[in-house]
Amino acid sequence: MEKTVTLENFYRSKLGILPSEIVGRVGQFNVFSLEDYVGDTAYPMPYSRKDYYKISLITGKNRVYYADKTLEVTDNMLLFANPQIPYNWEPLQPQQEGAFCVFTDAFFNGYGNIKEYPLFQPEGTPVLSLHDDEVAQVREIYQKMFREIVSDYPYKYDVLRNLVSELIHTALKLRPAQLQKVVKSDSNAADRITALFLELVERQFPIESPVQHIHFRTPGEYAGQLNVHINHLNKVLKETTGKTTSQLLSERLTMEARAMLKHTHWNIAEIGWCLGFEDPSHFIKFFKKNAQTTPTGFRG
Repeated sequence: MEKTVTLENFYRSKLGILPSEIVGRVGQFNVFSLEDYVGDTAYPMPYSRKDYYKISLITGKNRVYYADKTLEVTDNMLLFANPQIPYNWEPLQPQQEGAFCVFTDAFFNGYGNIKEYPLFQPEGTPVLSLHDDEVAQVREIYQKMFREIVSDYPYKYDVLRNLVSELIHTALKLRPAQLQKVVKSDSNAADRITALFLELVERQFPIESPVQHIHFRTPGEYAGQLNVHINHLNKVLKETTGKTTSQLLSERLTMEARAMLKHTHWNIAEIGWCLGFEDPSHFIKFFKKNAQTTPTGFRG
């Protein structure tokens, strides 16, 4: 499984340098021309989860891999990528034009809740196909970004935040993607949804504070987050890992519980709560079933 690509990784791989202000706002937002990253000299784009948001305007024929879906667009598209869902896009022709911006969650702190927008939610449609007149409208927003980011205006990042917001709301007003083709590959889709599931599980660990609480614990919660039926998720995981969704979750929760019992002084109720068990007795029962001893007995 590919490691999460951080924005720092992105800067190092794409630019060969790390911006001196990576801890400041320039490290939270940037905008690039797509032509610098496609064609014979392009850097490879592995299927992976990023820790940043990315909005790409792409003109050309492309295939997009997103969660368990494979989509093909033959003209123009806007691709919305978020830190939660692994994705990749594959150019199907050498002539590609466009632009993309990248930004962190922190860039929008105190400026609405970007996670609530459908374009960035698991059940949303992250790809929009555009007519030529719509491409011109979106391209103009990117041109404003390019002009603003090199300006010496002291509040330019406020302007850039507004431009990103304008880009998102422009997209929200358009129809969902009119995809010319849906390419089905059961084996590839199974591998991708398995990787996505495992990424979502691992993102919740390690637990480093007694006030930290996992977001998803049950198979149904993961299925809902991935926008697939629980039976389909279970079938896919069984095929690719040989284990059910419940087995995989139980193993990972037990592993984390062992670590917390061994390396912290938190009481049993606190550990159970961190792992999603509101009732301490339910956590004790779960741990005894999976570890063949009680939490207190494991601690010795």
